[in-house]
Amino acid sequence: MVPLTGADAGVGQSIANAANLALIDSGDRTLRLTVYNSAGPGGAAAAAQKAVAEGNGLILGPLLADEVRAAAPVARGANVPLVAFSNDEGVAGNGAYILGFTPSQSIDRVVGLARQRGSARFAALVPTGLYGERAAQAMLGAVRDAGGRMVAMETYNRNPASLRAAAAALRAKGANDAVLVADAGRIAALAAPGLNSGVLLLGTELWANDKALGVTPALRGAWYAAAPEGRFSQLASRYKLRYGKAPFRLASLGYDAVLLAVRSSRDWRIGAHFPMGLLRDREGFAGVDGIFRFDRRGVAQRALEVRQVTASGTVVVSPAAKAFTD
Repeated sequence: MVPLTGADAGVGQSIANAANLALIDSGDRTLRLTVYNSAGPGGAAAAAQKAVAEGNGLILGPLLADEVRAAAPVARGANVPLVAFSNDEGVAGNGAYILGFTPSQSIDRVVGLARQRGSARFAALVPTGLYGERAAQAMLGAVRDAGGRMVAMETYNRNPASLRAAAAALRAKGANDAVLVADAGRIAALAAPGLNSGVLLLGTELWANDKALGVTPALRGAWYAAAPEGRFSQLASRYKLRYGKAPFRLASLGYDAVLLAVRSSRDWRIGAHFPMGLLRDREGFAGVDGIFRFDRRGVAQRALEVRQVTASGTVVVSPAAKAFTD
């Protein structure tokens, strides 16, 4: 269930194509994949009602948080689990699972590594709005859990003047070891020159969408956490060969969601409800974006790598784990 019309149609179609490609690659003959438009008449709720009425036992998607809120009650009423592509942790739970990349995942990872390598005093620049709120909460929790100290946090509206003022305010509050810029790479590039020199700059998963971070000298040496890229590059090549164009980065979510379904189908009897307990497998699942598993809230826990920005691109300074150990 993805948007096939409207502003997000390109992303939705890319996810759907990748999901179909995963089913082909798996060679599975027991699953049927049907694509529904979450942006059609009646929205995601109508799409979910149609999917349930047509006998589907597992819903992959939708993409946006509002769509999840609309579709989840329908799926829950039919005892059908929903594995959404959203990154909003607030819509997880009660049979809805969130597969998207959340800021807390990348912030936990990069703060933990910074603390291990000597950073003790942390600060952050976060935007106003829901993403900024989520990032701020994640930063405070990550620093606390890592045994560091949060010394300052400044918020800004998404305009250059507000960003520069927030960076200047953060700089005026004194020395710190590491500063998180919880926004896209282009925003971090504007903020970095106004921060204290010599600090370790940290980014979120949003930085992975910017391949030219190193063009900004002040960002060189910065760290951010993201899903491993190796297998996505392979997927992108196969996708382009089949569909004639490159996939959106989020296409991997559709591919991995189908791999999850294929693995689960081994214990899913025809005519029976989907065995929801399989989604709580502590060993997790392996996919294009590395290993993942769902926590008790229904949010995907991921093994991310940490990359360092260089003048020519990035280098991996801490690879992603290959297996969960707890």
